[in-house]
Amino acid sequence: MKKVIIIGAGPAGITAGYELLKRSKEYQVTILEESSEIGGISRTVRYNGNRMDIGGHRFFSKDEAVMDWWKALMPLQGAPAYDDKKLDRRIKIEKNGPDPEIEDRVLLRRNRISRIYYKKKFFDYPVKMNLNTIRNMGVLTTVNAGFSYLASMIHKREENSLENFYINRFGKKLYAMFFEGYTEKLWGRHPKDISADWGAQRVKGLSVSAILHNILQKALPGKTDNPQNVETSLIEEFYYPKYGPGQLWETAASEFQKMGGTIRFLCRVEMVTAGEHGIERVGYRQNGGNMVTEQADIFISSMPLKDLFLSMNHVPKQIRTIAEGLPYRDFVTVGLKLRKLNLRNETKLKTLHDIVPDCWIYVQDTGVKLGRIQIFNNWSPYLVEHPEEFVWIGLEYFCTEGDSWWEFSEREWIDFAVDELLRMGVIESRNDVLDGHRERVKKAYPAYFDTYAQMDELIQYLDRYQNLFCVGRNGQHRYNNMDHSMATSFEAVKNILNGKTDKRNIWNVNTEQVYHEEKES
Repeated sequence: MKKVIIIGAGPAGITAGYELLKRSKEYQVTILEESSEIGGISRTVRYNGNRMDIGGHRFFSKDEAVMDWWKALMPLQGAPAYDDKKLDRRIKIEKNGPDPEIEDRVLLRRNRISRIYYKKKFFDYPVKMNLNTIRNMGVLTTVNAGFSYLASMIHKREENSLENFYINRFGKKLYAMFFEGYTEKLWGRHPKDISADWGAQRVKGLSVSAILHNILQKALPGKTDNPQNVETSLIEEFYYPKYGPGQLWETAASEFQKMGGTIRFLCRVEMVTAGEHGIERVGYRQNGGNMVTEQADIFISSMPLKDLFLSMNHVPKQIRTIAEGLPYRDFVTVGLKLRKLNLRNETKLKTLHDIVPDCWIYVQDTGVKLGRIQIFNNWSPYLVEHPEEFVWIGLEYFCTEGDSWWEFSEREWIDFAVDELLRMGVIESRNDVLDGHRERVKKAYPAYFDTYAQMDELIQYLDRYQNLFCVGRNGQHRYNNMDHSMATSFEAVKNILNGKTDKRNIWNVNTEQVYHEEKES
């Protein structure tokens, strides 16, 4: 029996372990997890009867294998959820599916509602040229945006930066309003200093022309909505575990353990020892104790690529320098329990508490540090202890480990967040805030600047080790979604089972311009 060590119990690590044991009896698999929790950035945090989704996770993919994997673990709802029943909302239900009011292992169908909050007004996300946008922007600004977009169609810029990538697709005016400031908040760098690769992965075919095409398709008679033919950022429905994303990964981890897999928590990998042909062993400290070394035949790593290189022996100086320079953006979520929001629901969508229906609200104003607001009531009513009485929100901030923001105490973060909500008019009074909690996530976002341009050299170096497979967002230093992270593990497991040493299929996940539009033949 071959021994496999997987570093990290996030989506990529859990998927790899689950798939290996499901597909073969020839492997003994151990997962080493640095924290005490399952799911990485996709975990669900429990606090005082409420639950927080760290980062927000829509369960949607154009990769049918991923969709089937999720549904096999957690079936789609066969009866209305709590808010669906209370509001008498019509939803599609799965025949013989579980009732979320009775059973916990269930995926809910949720409407995708995300908008931009800019100068105290709501804009559609992505930006649409409709009456609402024209009214909010004003006729003069709308005309300027239109001419700016036409100019971008005539004169295409070289896409050597994220700034030029956005301008080519939206024009300079819309870029300045809705992308420039938010992107700088997210990354701490101006878009002109960020690689266009990030835009190619995150928005792919999304542009003004794609938005107009999508609107036209819906208006034409006989056209049906096929999510396999819609840009990812335009989907209107997604699946969501009853108790948040962490519930699905905890379920998958439990199934992995039932098949014989082992998960060791609080194990920080600090040493990766390589021989002539492959990785031989790893060294880790469990709960800060003495170093433990463990040998294996195969290693799957979802740990940050920078940390992997810094843990390896005999890495050439030039390669180590590139790895040391890989940048990351860290993440803070402040959860607030509120009596109410000071935002009117002017949509036709019914909600509990008559709150705005958004899952996410993107905050484009550069006068506040806040990047996004999550309204957990709208993700799932089961994330909130009393969803008809209170509003439970998550305020998302981007910072860098060690900076003054990162070092804020929980109390300082809560006070700061409340001050920003008051300035923005999202809440009326401090008395509306009943409770708060802060969560910090290191290396949440692999960044696309500094030594990222030399990533190919790191990949080439790693590929010399035939028994090492790098998967997931941090394992590949790529801003992957959950489904892409899972797909890297699918490919790694295929390679392991088939004895394939060429790893291009793993590294190529989410590099094509088309987002899983075609099935594998």
